[in-house]
Formats: sequence, structure tokens, C-alpha cells
Amino acid sequence: MNKLNVKVEHIFHSGFTVETENFLLVFDYYKGNISLKDKKTIIFSTHSHDDHFNSEILEWSNNREDVDYVFSSDIKIMDSNKRIYKMDVYESLTLDNVSIKTFGSTDMGVSFFVNVDGIDIFHAGDLNWWYWNDDTEEEKISMEKSFKEEIKKIKELNVDIAFFPVDPRLESAFSFGGEYFIKEIKPKYFFSMHFGDKFHTSLDFIHKIGDIDTNIVEITHRNQIIEL
Repeated sequence: MNKLNVKVEHIFHSGFTVETENFLLVFDYYKGNISLKDKKTIIFSTHSHDDHFNSEILEWSNNREDVDYVFSSDIKIMDSNKRIYKMDVYESLTLDNVSIKTFGSTDMGVSFFVNVDGIDIFHAGDLNWWYWNDDTEEEKISMEKSFKEEIKKIKELNVDIAFFPVDPRLESAFSFGGEYFIKEIKPKYFFSMHFGDKFHTSLDFIHKIGDIDTNIVEITHRNQIIEL
């Protein structure tokens, strides 16, 4: 597999940074230790749930003019002193040669597809096959249909790096969404997320999926850095 020259850091839960040659991208930060870099920075928030968004990120651009924010439109923050871009589903935006597209969610907000320095990144936000045992059969069928319809819209994309929910609260169904995503999208690298400090979930998912072409990265601790 060709080297991407990318540094990924797992901050916490669904929060990651992706550092490329010219940019630092921050996805769905809500808490944890984070080190910003002296390079152009774009901060993404997929939706307003408090485990994906924290308004303190707006302070990161104090005394800096090289920080942009790309938020789902459900995040109700207006600050004329910040460079904030709001996006609905199925919209496109270009910032400093970084191409950004939004796709849907099966919960709230958007998912992001980003091309930066020739690298294609997908952050799912809360897009997942949310199969809850206490849902009705009708709810389970509706969720599966909505999820697979959304994946179909993403299927033609090349994805180098994917961040996708693998949530242990779903119990035996924790792998449904990630497994289907990998089968259909075939990303080069897959990062599990949305499991808090239950890091065993990442390895559980690897064991569940088995030997495939996608490189599933094991997440073992906060602030883990992976060079791709």
C-alpha cells in the first residue's frame, strides 16, 4: 500500500486530527488534549450533539487568521469574527484548494468527504446502521434502508481514510455499519470511533471483520498517533 504521508491522531471518541503536508484538519472535537499546528487549519463539526461539538473550539482561532470552521447547519453559532461555513447535506465547498462535500446522516447533521493534498478522507459523524435491540422491527427495517441508501450515494467515491462509528452500545450489532461500509466503499484505511474509552471495541471490530484488503487501524489510547 502506497504511503500517504499523513499523520492521524485519535483525540477522543469521534475526534481526530489529520495532518497533511500543508493542512491540519480537526474532526468532531469535543474534549481531550489537542495540539494545533503552525499551518492552515480547518475544523469540522458534523452535528451539534455534545459528544461531537464543543464551542470552545471557537477560541482556537483567537489571534490566528489561518483557521476556518466548517459546521453542519444544525449548529446554531454565529460569530462574525470567525470564519464559519455552514453546510447542509449534499453541498460542496472549496477552501484553499481543499474540496469538501457533505453527505447525509442516519441521526443528525452531515458526514464529510474531504480531498486535501491529494488525500480523500471520509468522516461519518453519526452516519451508522443504528441497530438497537429495543427498536421495533419497523424501526430496524427503516434504519437499515436509510443507512444503505446513504452508503449507495457514497459508493463511487475513492476513500483513502475513513472514520466510522463502531459503537459498543449496539452490543452484537456494533459491527453492522462498519462492516457494510467497508464492503461497499473499500477504504484504504479504516478508523473505528464513537466508543469513548472502550478501546477494546477497536480490536473487537478487527477480529470480527477478519482478513480484508482494507487496513483497519487498532485504536488503543487517547492521543494515539498513526503515520500512514
